[in-house]
Amino acid sequence: MDHENYTVVTEFVLVGLSQNHEIQMILFFFFLLFYMIILPGNILIILTIWGDSQLGSPMYFFLANLAFLDICYCSVTPPKMLADFFSHHKTISYSACMAQLFFLHFLGAAEAFLLMVMAYDRYIAICKPLHYNRLVNRGICHVLVGATWGGGFIHGIILFALSIRLPLCGPNILDNFFCDVHQLVKLACTNTYTVEFLMFLNNGVIIIMCFTLLLISYTVLLLKLQTQSFRANNKVAATCVSHIIVVLVMCGPAVYIYGLPFQAVPKEKIVAVFHTVIFPLTNPMIYTFHNKEIKGSMWKLVSKYILWIRK
Repeated sequence: MDHENYTVVTEFVLVGLSQNHEIQMILFFFFLLFYMIILPGNILIILTIWGDSQLGSPMYFFLANLAFLDICYCSVTPPKMLADFFSHHKTISYSACMAQLFFLHFLGAAEAFLLMVMAYDRYIAICKPLHYNRLVNRGICHVLVGATWGGGFIHGIILFALSIRLPLCGPNILDNFFCDVHQLVKLACTNTYTVEFLMFLNNGVIIIMCFTLLLISYTVLLLKLQTQSFRANNKVAATCVSHIIVVLVMCGPAVYIYGLPFQAVPKEKIVAVFHTVIFPLTNPMIYTFHNKEIKGSMWKLVSKYILWIRK
């Protein structure tokens, strides 16, 4: 039977995080606070890096791109979630659900790939410093960033293609606050073993591999730094530690959610909140509070802007 004959679902009902009105209001103000910090924090990082010629190294170029990805990523699910706190009947159309699913995985994968590029940058800087300008020049940086966006797009479009072909013929309740592949698979009225296996290969295996390779690479780099002068490499070690924290916070929840094929994930909604709402905060917080150059440049930018306003 054709896919069109199966699909009669035009919208989905989102269960959300809570049905209690008081709890929903508390969650609304809590997540709104996070959202109000995420956007200005990442925008300030981008403006600071672009406006300070001293922050023109590849590491800061990649950081600015990571901040931009964070802005895009935290615009996929939080706005809808915040609006739904004021709705008794939380719904999302089929097309909006598919778009949310695509952009969530497109941007999430692009961030994971960009973290691998940043690990490559640190590897060349520490292990091959004499070849750094040749191996990580401006042209290569643009190619690497373009590759992260391309890889994320391919990842997202594969999951989108698998999801949009699922035959949905009745139930339309998603036990979450956003659309994702796990919930859609549960609603399919056919055997989904093949689809789940393909989704796991494209989703679970990739995130597990990225997570493992990133931890191994940064562990090797930290061990390499221990064999050299600690005082001279204190700054580099601090940067690597910051990257490791971002990797753990980003990839840890993703591995938990997507790394267990063919089975329900306990506390999935709680982990999903951490992954889709709270994680983007770690970028401005970690890279701002642990980087003297960025803090100094941010202060100059803010001071200059305030003085300009006073004039």
